[in-house]
Amino acid sequence: MMSMGIDIMFEFDNDRIGKTIKRLRQGKGLSQEVLSSFAGIARSHLSMIENGTKQANFETICKIACALGMRPHELVKAIEDASENG
Repeated sequence: MMSMGIDIMFEFDNDRIGKTIKRLRQGKGLSQEVLSSFAGIARSHLSMIENGTKQANFETICKIACALGMRPHELVKAIEDASENG
């Protein structure tokens, strides 16, 4: 891997991602059924993401963010903040 002078360490934590999405979904009073419908993904897919057993790809993160009324970078920031705050 070529270094460009920037050291970025990003740990892809499926559990933290899932918990953040679940917290945001519940904070908006949405069920998994409703959010998955808004996002255009299967409820079972959302459920597996929320419980950390499935890794969400970037397209899915974008769909979920839009369904939550967020921009994708806002969802990624919420996930990063959750990771930093333990």
